[in-house]
Amino acid sequence: MPFPNVPEKYKGKSILTPQHLLAYHQKIGLLPKGDAPDCVLLCLQRSLPERMDRRHPYKNVGRLIGDLYLLKKTRKKICVLTNFGLGSPQIAGLAEEFIAWGTKKIISISMTGALQPNLKPGDVVICNQAIRDEGTSHHYLPPAKYILADPQLVASLLNAVKSKGLFPWIGTSWTTDATFRETDLEVAQYQAEGVLTVEMESAALFAVAAFRNIQAASAFVVGDKLANADWQAPPDMEIIDRSFEAIYAASIEVLDNP
Repeated sequence: MPFPNVPEKYKGKSILTPQHLLAYHQKIGLLPKGDAPDCVLLCLQRSLPERMDRRHPYKNVGRLIGDLYLLKKTRKKICVLTNFGLGSPQIAGLAEEFIAWGTKKIISISMTGALQPNLKPGDVVICNQAIRDEGTSHHYLPPAKYILADPQLVASLLNAVKSKGLFPWIGTSWTTDATFRETDLEVAQYQAEGVLTVEMESAALFAVAAFRNIQAASAFVVGDKLANADWQAPPDMEIIDRSFEAIYAASIEVLDNP
């Protein structure tokens, strides 16, 4: 049976809304009341904000599944959320709550798996579109193969990462829910199509952003590789950590620009 099972789904009214959950989380003290962050950085690399605290100091302002930090030295009100789980339902729910609060721009940074043989651990990839091979995005938008990132944020991220002395890739990512069902047949097909990476969040984030009319983008650091029909773990984390520090700083600069 093709999705959606109820053909009129997209005309329906949500029963539980992000506004309901936001109000509840503020009531029980998980989130502060008052003005929303203008922008949010969803950081799927644990401990990265702590490592970068001297250059980008923050204070802890709440907890929304993960730790919510407010950056201290930015012109705009920018929050970083980290130490939360993986996957499309998670990223979509978090984005929904921030958007209901009033956030207008969201960038996600995470590790990714390389599909192309010439991608190396530590390489940075800016995602300009994602393949919707997960379930969450299809609850927001009618089925389609791709969902686009915000082109303005993509261009700004590309330039900001380059200014850190890196040479980022830009291209398509395959978003999937099933880590252990990334098959050799799929990898071969997506390699032939020029798809760069595989991860678990971008399609859902971009779909929520499109549905709610805000800007969103994703930046990745290559960790493992699936390019030769054989899984290869990253040889060490040093170069990966350095790349994460660069895209963290670049993302903050992009979000803090007018």
